[in-house]
Amino acid sequence: MTNRKHKALGRGLSAMIPNFETEDARENLNEIDLSAISMNPLQPRKMFNENEMNELVSSIREKGIIQPVTVHRKNGGYELIAGERRVRAAKIAGLETIPAYIIDVATDEEMMELALIENIQREDLNPVDEALGYSLLIGKYGISQESVATKVGKNRSTITNSIRLLKLPDEILNGLRDRKISTGHARAILGLENETQKINLYHKILRDGLSVRSVEEWVRRINEQPAATADKKKERPKNPYHKKVESQLQQTLGTRVRIRSASRGGKLEIDFYSAEDLERLVELFDTIQY
Repeated sequence: MTNRKHKALGRGLSAMIPNFETEDARENLNEIDLSAISMNPLQPRKMFNENEMNELVSSIREKGIIQPVTVHRKNGGYELIAGERRVRAAKIAGLETIPAYIIDVATDEEMMELALIENIQREDLNPVDEALGYSLLIGKYGISQESVATKVGKNRSTITNSIRLLKLPDEILNGLRDRKISTGHARAILGLENETQKINLYHKILRDGLSVRSVEEWVRRINEQPAATADKKKERPKNPYHKKVESQLQQTLGTRVRIRSASRGGKLEIDFYSAEDLERLVELFDTIQY
């Protein structure tokens, strides 16, 4: 962490931990046994990229640990506050000790705050884990969004928009966590109400490499599709079997499907949103075994 990062965030570890990374703190830097460190159960990072871990292990073997981890004393040993990737990589690299700042922590809330701030300052968290960290601070510990924003040095709207990402289906969240799509893509997808449409658009992004602007245009087109409100008022209550069939077809086709009942028979309506989307549906029908 550099002074530039601290200024960019406004607040951070230097605000949460008095004298953090000042000359006094550096004098109190300790080399502690890796075997004495237990992991932080409140670590906001949930996944560790294998390739990045291998690169970190190679770097540690060549140059050692450049950035100390942060711990606090617990049960005769130490509990990690921040630096789990470095601890894991150091063990793999065969190190027996690691440089660490040892600080006092009063509550689980403070542990969570410090771990989240440290990861954000190092830009180590993916957008999903960052959002989960904010959500945990607000939901479990009752901290307001404004307070969280102040602690991490970001605007309140940034925190709000981050947490909104958690409304996306799990498949899209996994794609965002794995960097298959950007945060901009994910925010654009949130403009759709229908979960099936969201997943369908996500697959199109992966398949066609859509830009964020293109995704926003797709969302606008989909949302401008004529509403069926007037037709619904004329319809009789939906047949439960028809509702079930509609749901099954929507899941299979990845688009909106409606069954219109008549006195004799009826009609089946399948939405598509472009020539490419129609072609996708035709190709899907071609795979059906008759």
